[in-house]
Amino acid sequence: MHSTLTEHARCLYGDEYRPTPECGLEHGERYFVEELTFADADSILAMLRELCPHLVDGHLPVWIRNLSYRLVLLQRPDEPALLREAAENLWMHGPDWDHIAEDLKKQADALEAG
Repeated sequence: MHSTLTEHARCLYGDEYRPTPECGLEHGERYFVEELTFADADSILAMLRELCPHLVDGHLPVWIRNLSYRLVLLQRPDEPALLREAAENLWMHGPDWDHIAEDLKKQADALEAG
C-alpha cells in the first residue's frame, strides 16, 4: 500500500515535476478512486497542490481533479478560499462547468459578506 494519497496518485498518473518512483504495487484506477473517496481534505489538498501546483499543470486527469475538489468541498463547505480554488479549476477545464464555477464563486462571496 502507498503511504499517502499523493504517492498513490504519482505512481498511477505520473508527476510533471519529478520522476515516478519504481513501485511494485497494483495501480488500478479503481483502487485509487476508492482511496480518494475516503481521504480527508488535507490529504486531497496535499495531492492537488503537489501534483498540480499551478492548476494548469500536472498529469492528474481533469475528472480526478474535479472529483477531488468536490470531495474537499463536501468536507469544508464554508471556506471561501477553497470554493474559489475549486471554481478556478472548473473554469480552467471548462466551459462545461462554468455555471458551477460561478455558483462556487457566489457562495464564497456570500460567506465573506455574511
